[in-house]
Amino acid sequence: MKHVSVLPNILTLANAGCGLLAISKAIDALASGDPARFASLLEMSCWLILIATVLDGLDGRIARMTDSFSDFGAQLDSFADAITFGVAPAMVAKVLLERHALVHPRVHFLAAAAFALMAVLRLARFNLESDHDEESHRGFRGLPSPAAAGTIVAMILMFLSLGGGIEVAGGEATPVGKGVQYLPGWLREGLANSLLPALLLALPAIGLLMVSRIPYRHMATYFGGQRTRFQVLVKVVFIAGGLYLAPVPILLATGLFYIATGLITHLRKGSVQVRNGQAVDRKSTRLNSSHLVISYA
Repeated sequence: MKHVSVLPNILTLANAGCGLLAISKAIDALASGDPARFASLLEMSCWLILIATVLDGLDGRIARMTDSFSDFGAQLDSFADAITFGVAPAMVAKVLLERHALVHPRVHFLAAAAFALMAVLRLARFNLESDHDEESHRGFRGLPSPAAAGTIVAMILMFLSLGGGIEVAGGEATPVGKGVQYLPGWLREGLANSLLPALLLALPAIGLLMVSRIPYRHMATYFGGQRTRFQVLVKVVFIAGGLYLAPVPILLATGLFYIATGLITHLRKGSVQVRNGQAVDRKSTRLNSSHLVISYA
């Protein structure tokens, strides 16, 4: 194994370590009888998964930059992603649903298992279809598992934020925490309660998006294209500022926006193909009609 390939593999193992630690904290949260400690442990699980998404982006990029990619690294990356972006978010979501006893525990398990198993299938297919070159990583067939996991944990964090148990820093409410406090109690409770069934439905729905053939662009391409480096820096500054002030709403909005862009683009392409197909059919019908007239004459 090349010496330079050690660093990407270490980052991949750190990714898997974050996933395992997130599962461990979720189990500890389920065993906790203190609501504040439950929220704190579950929040930690969510942030560990989000940290792993950064590590997942770094390991592949460093491997390609140093020309140190290998089949071993690709397989290791998929195994780590299956833990961190498949099993871990499903486990954290199941713990939250179990805590609030939304429906029957078997339904919670089926929803969580659907997400985890679809992530495993998506990663297995990705290993077979992808190459090591940079061009093959600019887009994906199906929703990438880090984006799927990030959206699930952002929904969980949003639920915890509405509960008021996590938006506190140094004994003082964060900007999001202060904003939540201004909401009427009935509205805050209604929003929080609506997130639980939404999370239950999102688990299998996002799981199906992962194994779909809907094309998704790599997140990094939103900073490229025809934009200059200066424009990219301006965008990064504003995004970093938004994440500092209100990380949870920004992350949830980003995840939903990313999912929506793929769906909308896919539907638009489908409608264009249908219109083009109808136009071709009408054209061929006219050609056939004229051919019949000429033959008859």
